Formats: sequence, structure tokens, C-alpha cells
Amino acid sequence: MNTLIVDDEPLARNELGYLLEQCEEVSHIEEADSIEEALERLLQQPIDLAFLDIHLTEESGLTLADKINRIPNPPIIVFATAYDDYAIQAFERNARDYLLKPFELERVQETVRRAEATLASKAEKSNEQDKSVAVYPVQMEDRIFMVHAHEILALEVNQGETTIYTTEKNYKTTEPLNAWEKKLPQPPFMRVHRSYLVNLDKIEEIQPWFNQTYQVTVGNHVKVPVSRSYEQAFKEKMGLKRSE
Repeated sequence: MNTLIVDDEPLARNELGYLLEQCEEVSHIEEADSIEEALERLLQQPIDLAFLDIHLTEESGLTLADKINRIPNPPIIVFATAYDDYAIQAFERNARDYLLKPFELERVQETVRRAEATLASKAEKSNEQDKSVAVYPVQMEDRIFMVHAHEILALEVNQGETTIYTTEKNYKTTEPLNAWEKKLPQPPFMRVHRSYLVNLDKIEEIQPWFNQTYQVTVGNHVKVPVSRSYEQAFKEKMGLKRSE
């Protein structure tokens, strides 16, 4: 994780830098003593986490936070200051934490761990969003159709052929169901049977089926069985009552 320390006091920068070096999540540390220098650092390379002092020489870390929040993909902001009466203004600027001087290693490590968790969650959501808007090529004979993930209702494999059900059209391909399971976002797609993947967001009806299992209706026409092997996981995803 790339970090930036913005403080006009060299000793304060050194102290915080030393503590950040003890955090295994931190891979690189940059320093700046003014708003202008901080913005230069932000333009030079991606910064994941920025520690801002409130009182800079004739400047304010709050002003810098306003500027940071206007740049694309801004870093996580943490205020690191000797003043405890600016917390409200700090959090109004989307600060994730507020550290008071003198800094303690455990407190700094906690802040860094939280930032790392936030970045990981953000990356995961971005990845899932990319998958959900993705378009997948499906070749049928001499034509290639582009199928959007959000249009897919369910997928079924039968005798080596995979059928992709959508609202408007069904597509058939020889690409294995396992390959589609790896490509499609989970959720909303879920394996509910060795022969079926289903888009949970498109389920219209759930009916009791043989041997205490279920059959689901996806869209308004596709019937998909839920096998006993996947029943418990399916019920948990759909918020159904668990079996005793």
C-alpha cells in the first residue's frame, strides 16, 4: 500500500514514517510539507492512503482534503494531528480516521489495517461490477453473439452442450458449464445443480420439489431444479429457513 505523509514538521513526518515502516501492509512512503508538494506527489504516482496534518504552514490540511476528494480515485484520508477539535470537519471530508499526536504504533497499525480492508473491499466490488456488466461472446455455427451477463437467466449442460437461457433468446455452446461458472460473477450466479447455474436475481418463484428440494422459475419460463447437494447453500443465499 502506497502512503503519503503531509506534515510541515520534519520530526512528526519521521515519527509517523517510522511507525508506518512497522506495518507490513505499507509498501512505500512518500512525504510532503505543503499542499502544493502533496498534490505533486499524488500526480506522480498512485497513493492509497494519505495522512494529513491539520495545521500546515499558512495552510490547512482540511483544504488539502477538499482538493484530494476532487481528484479521480482519491486515496483514503486519515488526519494525523495534535488538535482534537477538528474531528467533525475531518469526517465531513470523508476522512476514515483521526489520529492524535503523539502517535502510538498499535493505533497506527489499526488504522492501516482498516484502510487495507477498505481497499480490498473496494477492489472486490469493482471486480464484481466489471463482471456484471461484462459481455461474453457465444459462438453458434458461423455466428458470434454477444451476451450480456445481466441478461442471462440460467445455464444448463446436457450431453456436452451448454444452453444459455436469456429473456429473448437461448444460445447453445460447447463451452463447459464449469468454465462459465468461473467467468460469471458470484453472486448473483450460483450453481444449484451439477447441470445448472442460475441467476439468483432473476428468480421469480421457488416451489417445493421432490425429496424436500426445490424447483425455481427464472424469468417467466425457465424451470431449474435445486439438488440436495446445493440445497443448503441455496437456502442461505435466498434467506430461506435452514433445515434442522
